[in-house]
Amino acid sequence: MTTRGADRSALDRARRRPVTLDQIVELIDGADGAWSPALARPAAAGVDLAWWLSSHLDEVDRRLDRAGAVLFRGFAIPSADQFRRVVEAGSRGPLVPYTYASTDRRHLGHHVYTSTEYPRTYAIPLHNELSYAADWPMRLWFWCEQPPEAGGATPLADARRVHARLPRELVDRFERRGVQYVRRYRRDLDLPWQQVFATEDRDEVARFCARAGIEHAWMPDGSLRTSQARPAVASHPRTGEAVWFNQAHLFHPFALPSQERLALASCADEAPRTATHAGGAPIDVSDLEAIADAYAREAARIPWRAGDVLLLDNMLVAHGRDPFEGPRRILVAMTEMRHGRATIEAPDG
Repeated sequence: MTTRGADRSALDRARRRPVTLDQIVELIDGADGAWSPALARPAAAGVDLAWWLSSHLDEVDRRLDRAGAVLFRGFAIPSADQFRRVVEAGSRGPLVPYTYASTDRRHLGHHVYTSTEYPRTYAIPLHNELSYAADWPMRLWFWCEQPPEAGGATPLADARRVHARLPRELVDRFERRGVQYVRRYRRDLDLPWQQVFATEDRDEVARFCARAGIEHAWMPDGSLRTSQARPAVASHPRTGEAVWFNQAHLFHPFALPSQERLALASCADEAPRTATHAGGAPIDVSDLEAIADAYAREAARIPWRAGDVLLLDNMLVAHGRDPFEGPRRILVAMTEMRHGRATIEAPDG
Protein backbone atom coordinates (compact mmCIF):
# COMPACT_ATOMS: atom_id res chain seq x y z
CA MET A 1 0.00 0.00 0.00
CA THR A 2 1.35 3.41 -0.92
CA THR A 3 1.69 6.21 1.63
CA ARG A 4 -1.06 8.17 -0.13
CA GLY A 5 -3.36 5.12 0.03
CA ALA A 6 -2.66 4.68 3.74
CA ASP A 7 -3.52 8.34 4.39
CA ARG A 8 -6.79 8.03 2.47
CA SER A 9 -7.72 4.85 4.34
CA ALA A 10 -7.14 6.58 7.70
CA LEU A 11 -9.25 9.55 6.59
CA ASP A 12 -12.09 7.22 5.54
CA ARG A 13 -12.02 5.49 8.94
CA ALA A 14 -12.16 8.87 10.71
CA ARG A 15 -15.15 9.92 8.64
CA ARG A 16 -16.99 6.70 9.46
CA ARG A 17 -16.27 6.92 13.22
CA PRO A 18 -19.47 7.71 15.18
CA VAL A 19 -19.57 11.25 16.58
CA THR A 20 -20.97 11.39 20.12
CA LEU A 21 -23.50 13.96 21.19
CA ASP A 22 -20.99 15.43 23.62
CA GLN A 23 -18.66 16.27 20.76
CA ILE A 24 -21.10 18.37 18.76
CA VAL A 25 -22.20 20.87 21.43
CA GLU A 26 -19.62 22.86 23.34
CA LEU A 27 -20.63 23.85 26.89
CA ILE A 28 -18.65 26.65 28.52
CA ASP A 29 -19.16 27.80 32.08
CA GLY A 30 -19.07 31.52 32.86
CA ALA A 31 -15.85 33.10 34.05
CA ASP A 32 -15.00 33.08 37.74
CA GLY A 33 -15.74 36.25 39.68
CA ALA A 34 -18.48 38.18 37.90
CA TRP A 35 -21.53 36.03 37.21
CA SER A 36 -22.60 35.04 33.71
CA PRO A 37 -24.66 32.20 32.23
CA ALA A 38 -23.09 29.06 30.83
CA LEU A 39 -22.76 29.16 27.04
CA ALA A 40 -23.69 26.27 24.74
CA ARG A 41 -22.84 26.46 21.05
CA PRO A 42 -22.69 23.92 18.24
CA ALA A 43 -19.27 22.57 17.30
CA ALA A 44 -20.60 21.67 13.84
CA ALA A 45 -23.16 23.09 11.48
CA GLY A 46 -26.73 21.81 11.52
CA VAL A 47 -26.88 20.50 15.09
CA ASP A 48 -30.49 19.92 16.15
CA LEU A 49 -30.74 21.49 19.60
CA ALA A 50 -33.92 19.60 20.53
CA TRP A 51 -32.26 16.31 19.60
CA TRP A 52 -29.21 17.14 21.72
CA LEU A 53 -31.24 18.29 24.72
CA SER A 54 -33.35 15.13 24.77
CA SER A 55 -30.23 13.10 25.64
CA HIS A 56 -28.57 15.63 27.94
CA LEU A 57 -31.13 16.62 30.56
CA ASP A 58 -28.88 15.55 33.43
CA GLU A 59 -25.99 17.60 32.06
CA VAL A 60 -28.27 20.62 31.67
CA ASP A 61 -29.39 20.16 35.30
CA ARG A 62 -25.79 20.21 36.47
CA ARG A 63 -25.02 23.36 34.50
CA LEU A 64 -28.14 25.05 35.82
CA ASP A 65 -27.28 24.12 39.40
CA ARG A 66 -23.90 25.82 39.00
CA ALA A 67 -24.66 28.79 36.78
CA GLY A 68 -28.44 29.08 37.00
CA ALA A 69 -28.72 29.83 33.27
CA VAL A 70 -27.59 28.45 29.91
CA LEU A 71 -27.47 30.50 26.72
CA PHE A 72 -27.78 28.36 23.57
CA ARG A 73 -26.27 30.40 20.76
CA GLY A 74 -25.61 29.58 17.12
CA PHE A 75 -28.35 26.96 16.66
CA ALA A 76 -30.86 27.28 13.85
CA ILE A 77 -34.24 27.98 15.49
CA PRO A 78 -36.39 29.31 12.64
CA SER A 79 -39.88 29.43 14.16
CA ALA A 80 -42.01 29.45 17.29
CA ASP A 81 -42.94 25.82 16.60
CA GLN A 82 -39.27 24.85 16.57
CA PHE A 83 -38.75 26.80 19.80
CA ARG A 84 -41.60 24.84 21.40
CA ARG A 85 -39.96 21.61 20.24
CA VAL A 86 -36.71 22.68 21.93
CA VAL A 87 -38.56 23.49 25.17
CA GLU A 88 -40.35 20.14 25.18
CA ALA A 89 -37.09 18.27 24.60
CA GLY A 90 -35.26 20.15 27.34
CA SER A 91 -37.88 19.82 30.08
CA ARG A 92 -39.23 17.11 32.31
CA GLY A 93 -42.88 17.82 31.73
CA PRO A 94 -45.12 19.84 29.42
CA LEU A 95 -45.26 23.57 28.84
CA VAL A 96 -47.55 25.24 31.38
CA PRO A 97 -50.03 28.12 31.06
CA TYR A 98 -49.28 31.60 32.39
CA THR A 99 -51.99 31.76 35.06
CA TYR A 100 -52.21 34.30 37.92
CA ALA A 101 -50.31 36.67 35.67
CA SER A 102 -49.04 40.09 36.67
CA THR A 103 -48.06 41.34 33.20
CA ASP A 104 -49.72 41.40 29.81
CA ARG A 105 -48.57 38.83 27.24
CA ARG A 106 -50.02 37.44 24.03
CA HIS A 107 -50.68 33.71 23.92
CA LEU A 108 -49.41 32.32 20.60
CA GLY A 109 -50.73 28.80 21.19
CA HIS A 110 -49.44 25.68 22.96
CA HIS A 111 -48.42 27.78 26.01
CA VAL A 112 -45.87 29.85 24.11
CA TYR A 113 -46.20 33.58 24.83
CA THR A 114 -44.72 36.88 23.82
CA SER A 115 -42.54 38.46 26.47
CA THR A 116 -44.17 41.22 28.46
CA GLU A 117 -46.21 43.68 26.41
CA TYR A 118 -44.92 46.70 28.31
CA PRO A 119 -43.99 50.09 26.81
CA ARG A 120 -40.54 49.91 25.26
CA THR A 121 -39.40 53.09 26.99
CA TYR A 122 -39.71 51.52 30.46
CA ALA A 123 -37.35 49.09 32.16
CA ILE A 124 -38.75 46.00 33.88
CA PRO A 125 -36.94 45.41 37.21
CA LEU A 126 -35.18 42.12 37.84
CA HIS A 127 -37.46 39.47 39.34
CA ASN A 128 -38.11 35.73 39.52
CA GLU A 129 -41.21 34.73 37.58
CA LEU A 130 -44.32 34.20 39.75
CA SER A 131 -42.28 34.42 42.97
CA TYR A 132 -45.34 36.14 44.48
CA ALA A 133 -47.44 33.00 43.87
CA ALA A 134 -47.87 29.68 45.64
CA ASP A 135 -46.77 27.83 42.47
CA TRP A 136 -44.10 28.86 40.00
CA PRO A 137 -42.20 27.39 37.03
CA MET A 138 -38.73 26.04 37.71
CA ARG A 139 -37.63 26.58 34.11
CA LEU A 140 -38.06 29.65 31.93
CA TRP A 141 -37.21 29.49 28.25
CA PHE A 142 -36.70 32.54 26.02
CA TRP A 143 -36.20 32.66 22.25
CA CYS A 144 -35.07 35.70 20.32
CA GLU A 145 -36.95 35.92 17.04
CA GLN A 146 -35.97 39.54 16.42
CA PRO A 147 -33.41 41.50 18.44
CA PRO A 148 -34.07 45.24 18.87
CA GLU A 149 -32.16 47.95 17.08
CA ALA A 150 -30.76 49.23 20.37
CA GLY A 151 -31.09 48.26 24.04
CA GLY A 152 -33.62 45.63 25.01
CA ALA A 153 -31.26 43.26 26.79
CA THR A 154 -32.69 40.84 29.35
CA PRO A 155 -30.59 41.56 32.44
CA LEU A 156 -29.95 38.55 34.66
CA ALA A 157 -28.88 38.22 38.28
CA ASP A 158 -28.00 35.21 40.40
CA ALA A 159 -30.56 35.14 43.24
CA ARG A 160 -28.03 33.43 45.53
CA ARG A 161 -25.62 36.32 45.10
CA VAL A 162 -28.40 38.88 45.58
CA HIS A 163 -29.35 37.15 48.85
CA ALA A 164 -25.72 37.16 50.02
CA ARG A 165 -25.21 40.83 49.08
CA LEU A 166 -28.21 42.14 51.01
CA PRO A 167 -27.64 43.41 54.59
CA ARG A 168 -28.14 40.61 57.08
CA GLU A 169 -30.62 42.60 59.16
CA LEU A 170 -32.75 43.27 56.06
CA VAL A 171 -32.83 39.57 55.17
CA ASP A 172 -33.74 38.65 58.76
CA ARG A 173 -36.54 41.22 58.75
CA PHE A 174 -38.01 39.89 55.51
CA GLU A 175 -37.66 36.28 56.68
CA ARG A 176 -39.70 37.11 59.79
CA ARG A 177 -42.30 39.34 58.14
CA GLY A 178 -42.54 37.99 54.61
CA VAL A 179 -44.21 39.95 51.81
CA GLN A 180 -47.93 40.55 51.39
CA TYR A 181 -49.06 41.22 47.82
CA VAL A 182 -52.27 43.21 47.40
CA ARG A 183 -53.84 43.52 43.95
CA ARG A 184 -56.86 45.37 42.55
CA TYR A 185 -57.93 44.12 39.12
CA ARG A 186 -59.52 46.75 36.91
CA ARG A 187 -59.47 47.12 33.15
CA ASP A 188 -58.62 50.80 33.25
CA LEU A 189 -55.51 50.49 35.43
CA ASP A 190 -54.14 46.96 35.24
CA LEU A 191 -54.96 43.49 33.99
CA PRO A 192 -58.61 42.49 34.40
CA TRP A 193 -59.29 39.48 36.60
CA GLN A 194 -60.65 37.54 33.64
CA GLN A 195 -57.20 37.67 32.02
CA VAL A 196 -55.22 37.02 35.20
CA PHE A 197 -57.21 33.93 36.17
CA ALA A 198 -57.99 32.84 32.59
CA THR A 199 -61.71 32.49 33.30
CA GLU A 200 -64.99 34.45 33.24
CA ASP A 201 -66.34 32.40 36.16
CA ARG A 202 -66.20 34.01 39.62
CA ASP A 203 -66.63 30.62 41.27
CA GLU A 204 -63.52 29.37 39.47
CA VAL A 205 -61.62 32.41 40.78
CA ALA A 206 -62.79 31.54 44.30
CA ARG A 207 -61.58 27.96 43.93
CA PHE A 208 -58.20 29.10 42.60
CA CYS A 209 -57.76 31.52 45.50
CA ALA A 210 -58.71 28.87 48.06
CA ARG A 211 -56.14 26.45 46.66
CA ALA A 212 -53.40 29.11 46.61
CA GLY A 213 -54.07 30.67 50.01
CA ILE A 214 -55.23 33.96 48.48
CA GLU A 215 -57.80 36.15 50.22
CA HIS A 216 -60.23 37.68 47.73
CA ALA A 217 -63.15 40.09 47.78
CA TRP A 218 -65.44 41.50 45.09
CA MET A 219 -65.81 45.29 45.12
CA PRO A 220 -69.09 47.17 44.51
CA ASP A 221 -67.85 48.28 41.07
CA GLY A 222 -67.31 44.63 40.05
CA SER A 223 -63.54 44.73 40.42
CA LEU A 224 -61.64 42.13 42.41
CA ARG A 225 -59.20 42.61 45.30
CA THR A 226 -56.78 39.89 46.38
CA SER A 227 -54.18 39.62 49.11
CA GLN A 228 -51.60 36.92 49.69
CA ALA A 229 -48.68 36.73 52.13
CA ARG A 230 -45.64 34.82 50.92
CA PRO A 231 -42.12 34.06 52.17
CA ALA A 232 -39.35 36.37 50.94
CA VAL A 233 -36.57 33.78 50.92
CA ALA A 234 -36.67 30.24 49.53
CA SER A 235 -34.39 27.19 49.41
CA HIS A 236 -33.60 25.65 46.05
CA PRO A 237 -34.98 22.08 45.94
CA ARG A 238 -31.86 20.53 44.40
CA THR A 239 -28.98 22.61 45.73
CA GLY A 240 -30.48 23.59 49.09
CA GLU A 241 -29.11 27.12 48.68
CA ALA A 242 -30.94 30.18 49.97
CA VAL A 243 -32.27 32.49 47.26
CA TRP A 244 -33.89 35.91 47.37
CA PHE A 245 -37.29 35.02 45.95
CA ASN A 246 -40.00 37.67 46.09
CA GLN A 247 -41.32 40.69 44.21
CA ALA A 248 -41.63 43.25 47.01
CA HIS A 249 -39.64 45.83 45.01
CA LEU A 250 -41.73 45.20 41.87
CA PHE A 251 -45.24 45.30 43.39
CA HIS A 252 -44.53 48.28 45.63
CA PRO A 253 -45.21 51.76 44.16
CA PHE A 254 -41.45 52.25 44.59
CA ALA A 255 -41.07 50.51 41.21
CA LEU A 256 -43.22 53.04 39.36
CA PRO A 257 -41.93 56.11 37.54
CA SER A 258 -41.93 59.13 39.87
CA GLN A 259 -45.00 60.84 38.33
CA GLU A 260 -47.14 57.71 38.58
CA ARG A 261 -45.93 57.10 42.12
CA LEU A 262 -47.01 60.61 43.16
CA ALA A 263 -50.40 60.18 41.48
CA LEU A 264 -51.10 57.03 43.49
CA ALA A 265 -49.87 58.43 46.79
CA SER A 266 -53.24 60.08 47.49
CA CYS A 267 -55.29 56.95 46.65
CA ALA A 268 -53.20 54.02 47.84
CA ASP A 269 -56.29 51.84 48.34
CA GLU A 270 -57.04 52.15 44.62
CA ALA A 271 -53.54 51.16 43.47
CA PRO A 272 -53.55 48.17 41.10
CA ARG A 273 -50.90 46.50 43.21
CA THR A 274 -48.79 47.11 46.26
CA ALA A 275 -46.60 45.20 48.70
CA THR A 276 -46.39 45.29 52.48
CA HIS A 277 -45.09 42.93 55.09
CA ALA A 278 -47.50 40.18 56.20
CA GLY A 279 -50.28 41.73 58.24
CA GLY A 280 -50.04 45.05 56.42
CA ALA A 281 -46.97 46.61 58.06
CA PRO A 282 -45.32 48.95 55.54
CA ILE A 283 -42.03 48.05 53.89
CA ASP A 284 -39.39 50.68 54.51
CA VAL A 285 -38.36 52.45 51.30
CA SER A 286 -34.72 52.22 52.39
CA ASP A 287 -35.07 48.42 52.28
CA LEU A 288 -36.46 48.62 48.75
CA GLU A 289 -33.56 50.86 47.73
CA ALA A 290 -31.09 48.32 49.15
CA ILE A 291 -32.82 45.51 47.24
CA ALA A 292 -32.74 47.45 43.98
CA ASP A 293 -29.06 48.24 44.55
CA ALA A 294 -28.22 44.57 45.16
CA TYR A 295 -29.92 43.58 41.90
CA ALA A 296 -28.14 46.36 40.01
CA ARG A 297 -24.73 45.30 41.31
CA GLU A 298 -25.32 41.66 40.40
CA ALA A 299 -26.91 42.28 36.99
CA ALA A 300 -25.28 40.86 33.85
CA ARG A 301 -26.35 41.92 30.37
CA ILE A 302 -25.86 39.91 27.20
CA PRO A 303 -27.32 41.51 24.05
CA TRP A 304 -29.72 39.28 22.15
CA ARG A 305 -28.83 37.71 18.82
CA ALA A 306 -31.42 36.29 16.47
CA GLY A 307 -32.02 32.61 17.25
CA ASP A 308 -30.69 32.73 20.82
CA VAL A 309 -32.38 30.40 23.29
CA LEU A 310 -31.94 31.27 26.96
CA LEU A 311 -32.81 28.76 29.68
CA LEU A 312 -33.13 29.95 33.28
CA ASP A 313 -33.55 28.12 36.53
CA ASN A 314 -36.28 30.47 37.74
CA MET A 315 -35.32 30.12 41.40
CA LEU A 316 -31.60 30.68 40.88
CA VAL A 317 -31.69 33.54 38.36
CA ALA A 318 -33.83 36.67 38.16
CA HIS A 319 -34.53 38.41 34.87
CA GLY A 320 -35.77 41.80 33.68
CA ARG A 321 -35.84 43.94 30.55
CA ASP A 322 -34.01 47.07 29.44
CA PRO A 323 -35.73 49.81 27.40
CA PHE A 324 -35.23 49.42 23.66
CA GLU A 325 -35.62 50.96 20.23
CA GLY A 326 -37.11 49.40 17.12
CA PRO A 327 -39.03 46.13 16.84
CA ARG A 328 -38.19 43.44 19.38
CA ARG A 329 -39.74 39.97 19.58
CA ILE A 330 -38.80 37.59 22.37
CA LEU A 331 -40.97 34.53 23.05
CA VAL A 332 -41.18 32.74 26.38
CA ALA A 333 -42.34 29.37 27.67
CA MET A 334 -42.49 27.91 31.18
CA THR A 335 -42.13 24.33 32.42
CA GLU A 336 -41.76 22.18 35.55
CA MET A 337 -44.09 23.80 38.07
CA ARG A 338 -42.95 23.90 41.68
CA HIS A 339 -45.55 23.86 44.45
CA GLY A 340 -44.35 25.95 47.36
CA ARG A 341 -45.54 27.05 50.75
CA ALA A 342 -48.81 28.92 50.21
CA THR A 343 -48.72 31.55 52.95
CA ILE A 344 -46.72 33.09 55.77
CA GLU A 345 -48.28 34.15 59.03
CA ALA A 346 -48.15 37.77 60.13
CA PRO A 347 -45.64 38.14 62.99
CA ASP A 348 -46.88 39.06 66.45
CA GLY A 349 -46.34 42.64 67.54
